[in-house]
Amino acid sequence: MADPAVKVIMAAMRSDEAFRDALERTIKGELGLSILSFCEVAGISSSTLYKLLTGERHPNLKTLRMIVDAIRKLTEREDEGFIAVIAARPVLDGIAESSVDVNGSRVCIKEYAATSIEEAIIAALRAEREGASGLVCAPIVSTTVEKILSIPVATITPKESLWNAVKLAARKSSGW
Repeated sequence: MADPAVKVIMAAMRSDEAFRDALERTIKGELGLSILSFCEVAGISSSTLYKLLTGERHPNLKTLRMIVDAIRKLTEREDEGFIAVIAARPVLDGIAESSVDVNGSRVCIKEYAATSIEEAIIAALRAEREGASGLVCAPIVSTTVEKILSIPVATITPKESLWNAVKLAARKSSGW
């Protein structure tokens, strides 16, 4: 795979549309990040990045450098290992941090969106292949991926959100 930062730079040289497409593919696809997580690493506002991605704004040289530096920083982190998080895109978009402090060290988080069990298994295999040092996923898929991966797997246990969803379903179904 070609260097993602180089792909974004080359796309910017071709056209505005090519830049937007390459940037979004890099952030969400190759890096597996939400827009907010990427903005945090890049040091640019989310409104600026959204305007760039929708074509409302063109990047100036300083912004392009910040984007490329962030992409390079994130791809270098991948080489050091990271924790992969597999979940549906709305859940991943709620993750505000791109790294977490563990025993005094910053550990990078890389997001993998999945909408089915099959996609989650494929994402788990991809994460391991890309250098994940651990994986976080839902209980419905964790027992399966634990059998096929050689990295540790942690299971998400959504206690509070589960009860909130149960209450919401009850209100909707019975008019409580």
